[in-house]
Amino acid sequence: MTRPSPIVAPSILAADFARLADEVHVVEGEADWLHIDVMDNHFVPNLTIGLPVVQSLRPVTQLPFDVHLMIDEPRRWAPAYADAGAYNVTFHVEASENPVALAKDLRAAGAKAGLAIDRDTPIEPYLELLPSFDTLLVMTIKAGFGGQRFLPDLLEKVRKVRTARESGHLELRIEVDGGIAADTIEQAAEAGADAFVAGTAVYGADDPAAAIRHLRSLATGAGARP
Repeated sequence: MTRPSPIVAPSILAADFARLADEVHVVEGEADWLHIDVMDNHFVPNLTIGLPVVQSLRPVTQLPFDVHLMIDEPRRWAPAYADAGAYNVTFHVEASENPVALAKDLRAAGAKAGLAIDRDTPIEPYLELLPSFDTLLVMTIKAGFGGQRFLPDLLEKVRKVRTARESGHLELRIEVDGGIAADTIEQAAEAGADAFVAGTAVYGADDPAAAIRHLRSLATGAGARP
């Protein structure tokens, strides 16, 4: 398959929660997706936003919602995010007893289906599941908190997914989440990633829109290298 054009997905985990609608508007026109981290204080030791906030944000923007569920029992909750208008709903393999069945549920509900792999989870047992998914999200930190340092050793998982995608001729986005910034995005793109979650690198910048353009330019250049 032809390598997809890079996607930059600002994470509102790094935004000002008191003015989320305004923070979404700040990245409109430049962001490809809006990344929304949902944490339940069970699967990960942090509590963030949930379904009501996603439902409230949906009418205020046309940006595709890239929802990342760091929650227990994703089969119980994930389809509701598709019903709420999420473009892509990603859940963790570590929390799911039947990932393929949930992927079918999400697609039936009108969303793309994503599978997330946490820092300490090996990728190899799940490569055979890739044809059932639209996105494979590789955590380049430990799931649960923003602002952590990028772990380059985890890009080996990205390389293995890229090889599997190419050998299987799969239509699959390879997404990375954690510590993505101007000094790390090229490494991730060279490894094979084509969707990049950026929190502080965007929302901590003086000009978030310019930061997105810069990240996309770096990813595009690195992804074109042989």
